[in-house]
Amino acid sequence: MQDAIVIRGRLTGPRSVELDEAVSDLEAQVEVIVRSSDRNAQQKGEDVLDLLRRIPPGTRSRDDIDSQIREEREAWGER
Repeated sequence: MQDAIVIRGRLTGPRSVELDEAVSDLEAQVEVIVRSSDRNAQQKGEDVLDLLRRIPPGTRSRDDIDSQIREEREAWGER
């Protein structure tokens, strides 16, 4: 069986959830995580992709970065 089933629904009261689909293949205790599926409600802050677009490009060369990675890997030894 899968670790999780994602089903949309709506909160109908402080302790009640109405699911859009039936869950028939699960008979056990469950854990319910409630989060808004309304995209506008979820975006309280800035979109991370917009933030990344604003960051200026780095000044390091590809060779410099590759060299640093190579040095780090060599320091690992036989791990």
